[in-house]
Amino acid sequence: MSQDHIYEDLSLVVRRSRTVFWIVAGLTFFALSYYWKLQILDHRKYEQMAEANRSRMRVLAAPRGLIRDRNGDILADNVASFDIAFVRENVKDEAAAYPGISRLLGIDEATLRARIDMHRDLPLWEPIVIADRLGPNDVAPVESRRLEFPELVVEAEPRRTYPGGTLAAHVLGYLQEPTVDEIRARPDRKYRPGQMVGKSGVERAYDDVLKGQDGSIYEIVDSLGRVIEEGGRVYPIQGHDLRLTIDRRLQAEAERALEGREGVIVALAADTGNVLALASSPTFDPNKFITRFTPQEWLALQSDPLSPLENRSIRGLYAPGSIFKLVMGLGGLGLGFVTPDTTVYCSGSAEIYGTVRHCWFAPGHGSMDLADAIKNSCNIYFYSLGRRMSIDQIAQAAGRLGLGRRTGLDLPGEKDGLVPSSDWKKKALNAPWYPGETISVAIGQGQLQVTPMQVAAMTARIAGRGRPVRPRLVETGPPGPAEGEPAPPGPGDPPAFSPATYEAVIAGMWKSVNDGGTGQGARVADFDVCGKTGSTQTMSRENAERLARAGHPVKTHSWFSGFAPRVNPKIVVTVLVEFGGGGGATAAPVAGRIFDVFKHEAAGQ
Repeated sequence: MSQDHIYEDLSLVVRRSRTVFWIVAGLTFFALSYYWKLQILDHRKYEQMAEANRSRMRVLAAPRGLIRDRNGDILADNVASFDIAFVRENVKDEAAAYPGISRLLGIDEATLRARIDMHRDLPLWEPIVIADRLGPNDVAPVESRRLEFPELVVEAEPRRTYPGGTLAAHVLGYLQEPTVDEIRARPDRKYRPGQMVGKSGVERAYDDVLKGQDGSIYEIVDSLGRVIEEGGRVYPIQGHDLRLTIDRRLQAEAERALEGREGVIVALAADTGNVLALASSPTFDPNKFITRFTPQEWLALQSDPLSPLENRSIRGLYAPGSIFKLVMGLGGLGLGFVTPDTTVYCSGSAEIYGTVRHCWFAPGHGSMDLADAIKNSCNIYFYSLGRRMSIDQIAQAAGRLGLGRRTGLDLPGEKDGLVPSSDWKKKALNAPWYPGETISVAIGQGQLQVTPMQVAAMTARIAGRGRPVRPRLVETGPPGPAEGEPAPPGPGDPPAFSPATYEAVIAGMWKSVNDGGTGQGARVADFDVCGKTGSTQTMSRENAERLARAGHPVKTHSWFSGFAPRVNPKIVVTVLVEFGGGGGATAAPVAGRIFDVFKHEAAGQ
C-alpha cells in the first residue's frame, strides 16, 4: 500500500513537470520566432527607421520638359515654386499639432487631416505634401518657425504654367496629383505624393518623356529634424522638351472662330498629316488644375452639360451627313456603279423601296452628274447610288478611307467611330440588314459615326489622291505612338482608289466652293479651295422632313471639310459646329477664315 501511494505522488509530479516543460518550450519558441522576425524578416524596415532617425532623403523635383509650338513659341513652361510637407516621424502627437499648423498655413483642420490620412500607409519618414504651389513669401513664416514646427519641411517644386491660358488646352491637356490607387497600381512610374502628372492631352501621352528624373539630397538631421550636414546630392534631370506641330497663331484664330459655340476645328498639313490647329469648344484653363479649383469651381466643371474637358475632335462621335457623299462617290466610281458622266435626274423627291425620299432642295436640281451632285450635295443622286451599292460595299469604301477606326493621333482616348455593315448588325443587334437602311447611310445618316479627326484624315487622303496620312502632334521628340494607342495604318497601305477616281471627286469639291455650290462660303481668292459641306440631322430624317414641311426650323450639326490649293495641297481644314444649321451657312465661312489666315501666313504677311 505504501509503495502504491508513493508511485501515485510521483506520477502527478511527472504530469505537472511535462505541462510546465511544454509551456516553457512554447514561450521559448514564440520568443525565438519573434526575435527571428525582428532580426531577419523586418531587418530592413527597422534599419531604415533607425537610419531615418539621424538622416533623411529629400527629393529634388525635376522640372518638366517645355512644350513649344512649331515656331518655338512656348505653350507650357515652368516657374519656381515651393511645397510644404508634413513628416509624421518628427511629431509626437499628430492631433495636437494640427491646430497650430492649420493657423500657420491657413488650412482648415479637416482638410489638413484628410490630406495626411490619404497617405497614411506611407512610411513615417516620407514627407506628405500639405500645401503646394507657394511663393517665397508664403514659405517664409514656416522657415522662421522651424524649431516650433519640426514636422514641417519646405521643398522646392517647379510648377507648370501655361502662358496662353486656354490656348490649345485640349492639345496640351492638364496635370493633376496621382491618386493613391494610381500610385499603387503603377510602382514602375515611381509616383510620389504631391507630384503632378499628366492626366490628358500631350501631358499624359508623353508624361514619361516630359517628367524627367528627380534628384535627391541626403541630409544628416538631429532629433528635431534640423539639418546638421548634407551627406550627398544627386541633381535632377529636366524632362525632354517637345516641339509640337501646332501653329500658335492658326490655333488662336481657330479658337476665336469657335468662340461662343460648341464644335471643332482641325487643320492638318496636307502632305504630312501634322496637326496645325486643333480647337475643341468649349474649353478650359489648364492652369486651374495647377493652382487648384475651389470646390464650387470643380463642381461646376464636372457638372457642365457642355463637357468642356472633352476633346470633341477625337472623342466626339457624329453622323457625317453629306460629307459622306465623298465616300459614296469614290466607292461608286471605284466599283464601276457610276462614271463621272453618269447622270441622275433630281425632281426634289423619289420613291425608293416604297418610301418617298426628299432632296434638301425641294424644287429639285434637275439632271446631275457626279461633280454637280457633289457641288449641290444632291440627295437624290446619292439615294440612287445607295440603291445600287450594298451596305458591305459602302463599308468597304469607308474603311479604305480610314473611317471606323482611330487615326493614330498621338493623344490618348481617341474613339473608333462606327461604319455599319451587315456583319456588324448581325453581331451587335442580332438582326439582318435591310436595304432601306442603306439609303440612310448613303447620305451619311443611320448608324454611321465618325470623329472630326477621322474626317480630316480622310480629306487629307483625298487631297493626296490616295496617299494616307497619320495625324501627329509632336514634331520632335520620342518616336512611336502615344501610350496605349494601336499602330495606325501606315503609308505603305495600297491606294484605296485610282488617281482618276480621286480627281473626279475633287472636281466636284472644287465646284462646291468655286462654282456656286454649297461650299462657296469657304472660297478664298487665289487659293483654289476644294471642299464639301454637310448638315447632320440630330433627329430621324422622317421627323426632320415632317417639321421642315410644316415650316418649323430644324437645327442640324454643321460640317465642312476641304483642302487648298487644288494642286499640291498644303492644308486640310475640317469644321464641325454643333447645332450650327446648314454646313454652307455656318461651317464653310469658318473654314474660309482658317484658309485665309493660313494663306497669308504662308505668304509671310
